[in-house]
Amino acid sequence: MTLRILVAPSGYKECLEADRVAEAIAQGVLRALPDARVTRLPLVDGGEGFAQAMAVATGGRLQAFTVTGPVGQPVEATLGWLGGTQTPTAVVEMAQAAGLRLVPADARDPMKTTTRGVGELIQAAIKGGAERILVGCGDSGTNDGGAGMAQALGLRLLDAEGGDIPPGCEGLARLDHIDITGRDPRLDKVRIEAICNITNVLCGPRGVARVFGPQKGASPETVERMDAALDRYARVVQDAFAIDVRQMPGGGASGGLGTGLRVLLGAELRSRYDVVLPYFDLDARLAETDLVFTAEGGIDLQTPNGKIPVEVARRAKLRGLPVFALAGAVGDPARIVYQHGVDAFFSTAMRPCPMEMAMAEAEAQLILAAENVMRTVLAGRAMPRG
Repeated sequence: MTLRILVAPSGYKECLEADRVAEAIAQGVLRALPDARVTRLPLVDGGEGFAQAMAVATGGRLQAFTVTGPVGQPVEATLGWLGGTQTPTAVVEMAQAAGLRLVPADARDPMKTTTRGVGELIQAAIKGGAERILVGCGDSGTNDGGAGMAQALGLRLLDAEGGDIPPGCEGLARLDHIDITGRDPRLDKVRIEAICNITNVLCGPRGVARVFGPQKGASPETVERMDAALDRYARVVQDAFAIDVRQMPGGGASGGLGTGLRVLLGAELRSRYDVVLPYFDLDARLAETDLVFTAEGGIDLQTPNGKIPVEVARRAKLRGLPVFALAGAVGDPARIVYQHGVDAFFSTAMRPCPMEMAMAEAEAQLILAAENVMRTVLAGRAMPRG
């Protein structure tokens, strides 16, 4: 009987797009089992690759723009347009304009990085005739609560003297009030949906500064400054709009961009998989599968909090399917994923080496790891049954 295998990974952040990860795993599987029927289904969660994947999945198109990058320099960014829809729908990938990969290693200070380019992409989408905009929140290099995005769209975030606050989270530490009189009126005619991890919140012990700040280059002291600045932002927002955003589900997405989208642009915060997965027919593919491979750049304590491997595993387990997860790095306590449908996980790093080397070898190591896992499965199937 031909074994039907579904390969449904996310990308390796700052390293490999999801389609390359899927292809590498497929190659490894077919080395071990050439007659397997392998279905490649690269998935996105709103982060890197979101705009392209959504455009490809719907037969849409991509449009290139130059926008302000996270450190204030121009960057090339791509806006996606969905195909086959009656409502003109644009896809804004915040990582294209403000992603961590756009922040040089020696400039990773989330107190200073800005989401201004995200606002410029939204503006471009409106100018292009979008009536619906999906904003993918993920893989951010920013922590400004969407302040830069809002400023690009005509809102003014002001200090106590009435001056515009500077870019970045450090500007939020000086925020006194918000002036919406210059807000682009076209925003009221567009439906905006923020595609985000709904578990991320803005402030407090599980707030975005403490959970994700260190990944963006923040020291412990900077993390405290960031959280204090976001708390000030939340107080100003509550005074202005009578909305308490500190623990709002999804408000912490992409360094607080979720809060800016919801409060300042009127966006709806939506769980990313509720929006994204129907475009990829994951459940239909699982119905025709015997075994599942998934993958992510790292498997650790954060993986159960809305990451692709666990979402794939959760849905696969509804059909009783075995699930193997591959990762470039395995953190502590990665074994938590066993509680969420993953049957076994494997690191693709075959030996200790510098991060740069591991990233350069990631594709080859994925192929080898997938082959080894598949050979182990075949050996298990060949064992005599008592």
